[in-house]
Amino acid sequence: MITAARSRWWIYQRERFPLLAHGPLVAAFSFSGVCYSMLLRGESGAPRPASVITAFVTSLLFFLQLRIADEYKDFEEDSRFRPYRAVPRGLVRLGELGAIGVAAGIVQIALALWLQPGMIPLLLPVWLYLALMCREFFVRRWLKAHPFTYMWTHMLIMPLIDLYVTSCDWRGATARPPDGLIWFLLVSFFNGIVLEIGRKLRAPADEEPGVETYSLLWGRQIAVAGWLCALVITALFAGLAATRIGFLFPVGCLLTTLLVLAALIALRFHRRPETKHAKAVEMFSGLWTLLMYLSLGAAPWLLRFYFHR
Repeated sequence: MITAARSRWWIYQRERFPLLAHGPLVAAFSFSGVCYSMLLRGESGAPRPASVITAFVTSLLFFLQLRIADEYKDFEEDSRFRPYRAVPRGLVRLGELGAIGVAAGIVQIALALWLQPGMIPLLLPVWLYLALMCREFFVRRWLKAHPFTYMWTHMLIMPLIDLYVTSCDWRGATARPPDGLIWFLLVSFFNGIVLEIGRKLRAPADEEPGVETYSLLWGRQIAVAGWLCALVITALFAGLAATRIGFLFPVGCLLTTLLVLAALIALRFHRRPETKHAKAVEMFSGLWTLLMYLSLGAAPWLLRFYFHR
């Protein structure tokens, strides 16, 4: 019985929340958020282990809660159009996922109390926005009819999560976020859009009835152009964020190289909309996000820490 229960939860995480895929990205996101806040404050020492642990675990649980919220809000559509998914086919139940989401919230509170009790209020906006997302802001039909608005309203949770992550550093040192943090929050918002569009660009042969991909809703040409625009805007805000910590040149070189590569990948998918080329867009979106965060937080902190020892 216990072995069977473990097996189904292992299958669920592999299908719906793969830790091997999400873990490194969340680690880069959370560690770089803490480091970027330190750099803005002029700190060159090592981050507190408690700050790094709290930022990582809380972030990972935020994204788990987002997945659980998606399971709730998409249950009817999944049951109709995607019965092969974990919840509709009966692998796990919504009630079980809801209990896990609540347990994750308790862990988040415990970590906040452990690090800095004053961080508790910063959890509340994320949870409130997550609850609104779960209810589709009470305008589900209208949002479904306006996919661009649907996307950006759901991506607004990213800077809220990032604000909490960076607060694992600055909340214990100052009463308010450091100057310049807004650019990092905007990077998080547009990185979310890059990931969202990138994972919903599909080859015509892979489109499914009832699955609203951007390649289907907008057409392949507009969807690819939108993905590239999101990359460029993210790069611009990343440049502004890098300027605040004196790291513009290396970040600019990295992003210019990545943008050229992105253009080539997008052009190939546009000309030959095959499964492997659509997957290349999705994989590049993850790589872009990983390198973006590392270049703004972890890499400049490591260099400054090394040269200031």
